[in-house]
Amino acid sequence: MLRSVWSFIRRHKKKFIFTGALVGGVYLLGKYAQKKIRDLQEREAAEYISQARQQYHFESNQRTCNMTVLSMLPTLREAIMQQLNSESLTALLKNRPANKLEIWEDLRIISFSRSIVAVYSTCMLVVLLRVQLNIIGGYIYLDNAAVGKNGTTPLAPPEVQQQYLSSIQHLLGDGLNELITVVKKAVQNVIGSISLKQSMSLLELEQYVGEIRQQVEYRGHSGETETVATRSPLCWYLIPDEENTLASQACGLTEKDLTTIKLLNETRDMLESSDFNTVLNSCLNRGFSRLLDNMAEFFKPTEQELTQNGMISSLSNVRLPLAKIIPIINGQIHSTCSETPSHFVQDLLLMDQVKDFAANVYEAFSTPQQLEK
Repeated sequence: MLRSVWSFIRRHKKKFIFTGALVGGVYLLGKYAQKKIRDLQEREAAEYISQARQQYHFESNQRTCNMTVLSMLPTLREAIMQQLNSESLTALLKNRPANKLEIWEDLRIISFSRSIVAVYSTCMLVVLLRVQLNIIGGYIYLDNAAVGKNGTTPLAPPEVQQQYLSSIQHLLGDGLNELITVVKKAVQNVIGSISLKQSMSLLELEQYVGEIRQQVEYRGHSGETETVATRSPLCWYLIPDEENTLASQACGLTEKDLTTIKLLNETRDMLESSDFNTVLNSCLNRGFSRLLDNMAEFFKPTEQELTQNGMISSLSNVRLPLAKIIPIINGQIHSTCSETPSHFVQDLLLMDQVKDFAANVYEAFSTPQQLEK
């Protein structure tokens, strides 16, 4: 029997060799495929974990942005009220001074100016902090991801972070002072000649605010009217000029100083982008719309007006003298620059354009491939 089996094997030797090779090849191929599938699954799992970690860090960073905005609003409000002090003027009016009309003229300019400046500066604070904290947040994420790698130099050491984020003081200082000067001039040009006794509707008030915005937003650093461009003229108030930063120092710059300058230059690039200009304009439109909505509460018709002549009076028919509008708009700063989440601030923080822009900035600075570009 063994002889017949052996004889059978010799006759079909080639078939057995071919079959063995085929089975062995299939086995090895299966093993190879299993290894590749396992490697792919491990890479996908690692990528998923990395994306989840990055998403968590981003969302945490946005909460930090919101908290930082709210914490800085009292400081911003105090700075505006100190520069545009209407309270001292109203105190003088209570004593019935001889120059009462002159004080009213000053109060008109200051009241309109400080509420308009409050809208501008709050919107700019929201968007600027979104840029700065997401740039630095991206660098921090990369630094955390690189922990444990030998010879890795932090992209944003704590000292650099502090130095970089301190540049926000420009908006609260020199930038704010310059913005106040420009707004006061625009307010004077638009409503300076209107009689205090002249009545105006909410629609007319909206038109005056629009004219003031036109003069403010299309003026450059030199005060000359500019055409609409990629760079918003409002950038002058957000961050110091390049020659006014550490880069102006001829010598003595440390490695950390150079890193801070790099961050500031990257911030300028963002502020000069069309995306930033679009987002800031959207915030300003929303902000001034909310300001006028708050003002509309005081333009509601009385019950007598509602039923007068059997006709329902519309909001546009209600008119108030300028002298009554002044104290109303003067008090709007307290709802605009409020650390307690008001409708005004919540509108800005929850805008989809702001969230999407923040995500784009964070992605650009938290992804090594994007950062290299």
